[in-house]
Amino acid sequence: MVAELVRQGFTPIVSGRNAETLKAEWPDFEARPATADDSHALDAALIGVDAVINTAGPFALTGGAVSAAAVRAGIPYVDVAAEIEANVDTFAAHRDATTPIVPAMAFYGGLGDLLVSAALGDRTSADEVIVAYGLSSWHPTPGTRIAGQISHDRRNGRRVRFADGELQYHDDQPSQEDWPFPEPLSTRRVVKEFTMADVVTIPSHVTVPKLRTAMTLEAAGDLAGADTPAPKAVDELGRSDQTFVVDVLIRTPDGDLRATAHGQDIYAITAPLAVGAVRRLLAGEGRTTGVASAGAMFDPADFLAELAPYLTVTIASSTNGS
Repeated sequence: MVAELVRQGFTPIVSGRNAETLKAEWPDFEARPATADDSHALDAALIGVDAVINTAGPFALTGGAVSAAAVRAGIPYVDVAAEIEANVDTFAAHRDATTPIVPAMAFYGGLGDLLVSAALGDRTSADEVIVAYGLSSWHPTPGTRIAGQISHDRRNGRRVRFADGELQYHDDQPSQEDWPFPEPLSTRRVVKEFTMADVVTIPSHVTVPKLRTAMTLEAAGDLAGADTPAPKAVDELGRSDQTFVVDVLIRTPDGDLRATAHGQDIYAITAPLAVGAVRRLLAGEGRTTGVASAGAMFDPADFLAELAPYLTVTIASSTNGS
C-alpha cells in the first residue's frame, strides 16, 4: 500500500501500534504511532492528512475506531476489510455520514462490486448475482487467518448466505459444482456458497434477492489448511505466483450479463484499488456522499479501465442469455 501511494504521487504517513517497527520498515516516511483503542492518538495521527487507508485488520477491532476518527477529522476513510460483519458494522455506523466512507475497497468486496456495477450499467436491480472466485491457490497472510477466526467466532461457527434480500446464518453443509471459468483457469470445481464481502457491498446499492459467491476448491483447501504457508514474492512488484479469475454472472429479466477480471495475486491488486479510491475521492470524483461501496461511489467502468496494468477485464453485457 505504501509503495502504491508513492507510485501515484502521494506522501504517506504511516501509523500503527509499534513505533520502532514503523521506523524500521518505513524509515523514509513520518511515523505516527497509534492504537485502535486510543482515540486521542488516532486523532493526533490524522492531523493535517488528506485521507486515511485502514489496512489494520481484523477490522472488527479497528474499523469502527479508525473510521470514527476519520469522520472527526473530516477526511475520507477507505479500508480493505473482507470481514462480512465488520463491513455490515461500517455501513450501519455511518449511515448518516457526510464524510466519504468506502469499506471493502479490496479484492474481496470491492472488485466484484465494480464488475457487477459495470455490467449492470444503468440498471439498479437484478434477479440473482453470482461472483465466482477462481484462485489457482490461496496462501493466506497471518492477517487473513486472524480476521477469519474472528469472523468465525462472531457467528458462533455458523455459515452465512445472502438470500431473500438479507444475510442469513445457517448450519447447512457446503456443496460443490463445476464452474466454467474463462482462461487462464478454465473449468474448476468450486464450493458453491463460499460467502465473501460482496454480499455486503453489492446489495448496498443493487436490489437483488439472491447473491452468492463461490470459491475454487483448491483455494478453499489452502485456506483451511493450518500448514499452508504465507504468500511468497516471485517478481519485482512483490507479487506471489497466484493467478486469479473473478467471474461474475448476473441474471436479469432481459437476460444474463457477464463480467470477468483476471490477474496475479489477490493481495497485490488491493493496493491499486484502495489508493485509486483515495485519489478519486480527493479529486472530487465520488458519485455520492457518506458511506458507499466501490460500485456506488465511483464510475465502475472507468475505475476498472484504470487498473489495466494490473488487471484484464472483460464486460459482456449481453441480453440473449449467452
